[in-house]
Amino acid sequence: MYLEIVTPEAVVFGAEVEAVKVPGIDGEFQMLNHHAPIVSLLVEGEVKINLGADQAGLKKLSSEFRKEGNNVFYIIKGGVLEMKDNKAIILAD
Repeated sequence: MYLEIVTPEAVVFGAEVEAVKVPGIDGEFQMLNHHAPIVSLLVEGEVKINLGADQAGLKKLSSEFRKEGNNVFYIIKGGVLEMKDNKAIILAD
């Protein structure tokens, strides 16, 4: 799936990923390829992005991201997530 993380300042992330785990208002949940369409409020927490083996060499990320192996972590204060047509967009605070 394609994941995009957008903040008020800029698009901070955009790439094909295997999975993304987000802090939803009713608890943390994960989305994989071809997840059903969803819109969810997000709360403060950490977004975990599984890049998969193909993306291990992803271009250099900003210092706001923490990378551990094939996973990338990004802290948000809240926001909204929309998943549709195998594209996930996180509008983050």
